[in-house]
Formats: sequence, C-alpha cells, structure tokens
Amino acid sequence: MAEVLSQSEIDELLRSISDGGASLEVEETSSRGKGEKPTIPYDFARPQKVNKEQQRTLEIMYDAYCRSLSSFLSGYLRASVNIEVISAEQVAFNEFSNALTNPCILSIVELPPLKGSIILELSANIGYAVIDRILGGPGTGIKQIRDFSEIEKILLERVVAHMLGPLPEAWENVKEIRPRLSRIETNPQFGQIIPPTETTALITMSVKVGAVEGLMNFCLPIPVIEPVLDRLYTKYWFATARDDDDHDYKEDVQEKLETADVAISAVVGRTNIMVSDFVNLTIGDVLILDSYTDSDFEIRVGPLKKFYAKAGISRGRNAVQITKLIQREE
Repeated sequence: MAEVLSQSEIDELLRSISDGGASLEVEETSSRGKGEKPTIPYDFARPQKVNKEQQRTLEIMYDAYCRSLSSFLSGYLRASVNIEVISAEQVAFNEFSNALTNPCILSIVELPPLKGSIILELSANIGYAVIDRILGGPGTGIKQIRDFSEIEKILLERVVAHMLGPLPEAWENVKEIRPRLSRIETNPQFGQIIPPTETTALITMSVKVGAVEGLMNFCLPIPVIEPVLDRLYTKYWFATARDDDDHDYKEDVQEKLETADVAISAVVGRTNIMVSDFVNLTIGDVLILDSYTDSDFEIRVGPLKKFYAKAGISRGRNAVQITKLIQREE
C-alpha cells in the first residue's frame, strides 16, 4: 500500500516552498515501524547530469589523451613532459571560472559536429615554461606573473592547435570530432561562453614540463556533450572499441603492408682491399670476391639478412631466384 504523508510533513514541504528554498529533503518512513530509510537530499538548482560512471569514462578517455599529448610535447619542446588525469567531476561553470587566476590561458575550442564550444585552460606558469622552451630557453618560466604579450599569444595559439591533435583519437569511440581553436583569452572575464549556473563536466590534469608544474582543465558544458552523454558509459565505450577492432584491424594492417616500401638488396660477395688500392681504382680493374659463380648469395630486406638466392636472367633482365629462407636463429 502506498504511504501517505502526515499533515506535519505536508506543512513542512509547503513551508520550504514558501521560503524559496531550492534544496528539499524528503524522508521516507517505513510503515513497518522500526525500519526507516535514510534521508535522500536532492538539489533542484544543481541536478546531477553526469553520473559517476560517465565521469569514469571521461577519465579513461582523457587518460589516453594525456599519454599521446605527453609523447608529442616531449618531442616538440625537447623536454620531459608528464601529464596525468587527476579527476573528472560535475561543477557549475561559475565554480570553474571563479577559481581562475588572472592572467590565465583560456583556449576556446569548437568541437564540430557538436554544437557549441568548450574551454581548455592551462596554468600561466606552464604557458611561460612552454614559450621559454620554444624560444630556446631552459623552460624555467618567469618569477613574476605578468600578462602575455601579443607575440607570446601567437606562440601559444600554435602550441594549443598542436595540443588538440590527439583529441579526436581519444573521442573516436564516442563521437568523431574535429576540434578547432577559435581564440585564446588570458583574462577570465572574456571566457564566459555559457551562463554562470550552467552545468559542466570538468576534467583536471596535472602537467609537468621539466621542473615546472601546473594544471590543465577541460571544461565541457553539458549542452555541448549532451547528444553523446548516453555513449559515455564504460560498457558502451569498450564494446564500440572491440567492434571497431574486429572489423578494421586486419583490413588496416593488410592495407598498410600492401602499400609499404621495402628496400631489397642482393649481396653478391665481399672483399677487403687497401685504401690506397681503393682510391686508385680505374675502369677495367678486377676485384676478387669471396664467392663463386654458382654460390648462393644473401638477399637483404633493409638491414636484415632474410634469404639466400642464385643469380639469373628473367625476361632479359638480371634477376635472382630465392633458394632458402634464413631463419631468425641463423
């Protein structure tokens, strides 16, 4: 039988509504007497739009992105770069923006075909270190925080554009995206791309460039990623990855092998001569090799010795005929 609220509980609910309270707590009481269920709070002003499993999927996605980005930046900056995911959580946009310092590096990024923009935020000290490395410095950054010059902003735009390169691969099991840098702002006031109370998914990462440490954040407004929220589940994510692997892996490998260029060389024989004899070689001189006309000679694939063969002619052209496969242990 359904439970009925008492008059005192109805009065309490009406009193909460009349007071303008956004957060209501309803306690369910058991008709059995002793067993009482715990109070379940729910904030109507901040509904839970990204559950724990979806947050975990975002962590997995951006963990793969961090590995790719670390490898790229290490080569690009010629310095040790380590990037790791710290957390993925749901926050209001004003909580994210209020925590920003001035100056900061706010990259406004579009994710077509998804509608809207996201924010890639990078700590200012990391930005200074990156610029220092690009300009040939040790990458120690600067001691006194200041705003970025116009030249520094142009350098940052190029770096951020490269940093977006590994992002489609991290998203490939959820949605095929084409990230595009719209602009870079260094003042948080100019990075208000959505209403302050809008819900966002915030992925926080630790970044270490040489000896300089800082944070990097991806702020994903829910209206932007809402069309793919139902795909942000570990089960769906891994199932999609498995299906793609089964269908495409063999075809991709075969296609790459068929179009690969392989250098093949035939070693007819070898000999040793003095340097003085080598520099005085002329047309008509004869070099005595360590092989005979009927000897098998080596066929090399790149630097590796793979076959034995005999010389011959095929269709009027010099050719070799494979006589033996060289095993790895040989």
